[in-house]
Amino acid sequence: MMRILVLGAGGLIGTHVRRALRADPAGHETICLGRARRDPQTAERWIIFDLATGDRGELARVMREARPEAVINCSGETAGDLPELVGANVLIVARVIEAIEAAGIGGRLVQLGSAAEYGAVPSGTAISEEAPTRPVSPYGVTKLAGSLLVAQASAAGRLDGLVLRIFNPVGAGLPESSLPGRAAARIRRALASGNREIRLGSLAAYRDFVDVRDVATAVVAAATTPSVPSPILNVGSGRAIRVREVVELLAAIAGFDGVIAEGVDGSPRSGEVPWQAADLARIGRELGWVPRFDLRSSAEALWQGVR
Repeated sequence: MMRILVLGAGGLIGTHVRRALRADPAGHETICLGRARRDPQTAERWIIFDLATGDRGELARVMREARPEAVINCSGETAGDLPELVGANVLIVARVIEAIEAAGIGGRLVQLGSAAEYGAVPSGTAISEEAPTRPVSPYGVTKLAGSLLVAQASAAGRLDGLVLRIFNPVGAGLPESSLPGRAAARIRRALASGNREIRLGSLAAYRDFVDVRDVATAVVAAATTPSVPSPILNVGSGRAIRVREVVELLAAIAGFDGVIAEGVDGSPRSGEVPWQAADLARIGRELGWVPRFDLRSSAEALWQGVR
């Protein structure tokens, strides 16, 4: 049993991490930090705190009083302008590192990175943790900067840091800022209005889609495994799926048989990064983790959560 502090506990990944911690037979004590309390029926302890605007000294005091044996940073933003992305994905990470040092707590910091940190690789190539980092979007650049802050602090002995580079999560609660979440929302609206067409950006790229429940179990394993040799681990399904296939699967699950049209207003990253699939050998060796949910199960969970 461990005492674990989850930052950004009310977000997509944070919510699923809390569920995974509750389901872990070890019976961990979970302390949740977020801008607002979620799931009030659960017995978790909540600390209301805004990482973006909260006082640095107050965050250190929170950590000093909580005395967590591991800190999981699920905070961050996937969309927004550059100052917003820098604030959420870089400055907050720096604040968390500073607070951990100021509080004098031991244990591990698990930072959630992103596959967007890698950039383009040759099609058919599984991306290992040693692959060059060449992000093509402001989001990828800021996530890489946060990951490097954790890696540098860990290498300097300032903390025990571990970065999980998450590929493309799919599942319940996925926001419209992600393509599967946007597709599901547009399918729902088309069904409600009788529209026979939905329009998205390019669906030609191949991506590694991983169930958000699998992501959560990887995060818990990263926080609770006593010794992890590597500073960075990939979390994905290990398979590259054409994005159009995912949208068509969602449409079939929803019963939408209209036109799925591709426009020119999609993410530039789709053209610049046509292929991504994770090499999962290292996380399998070091955490004993493997993904367990297939894509249909992930798409069904996503669709059931769309309102």
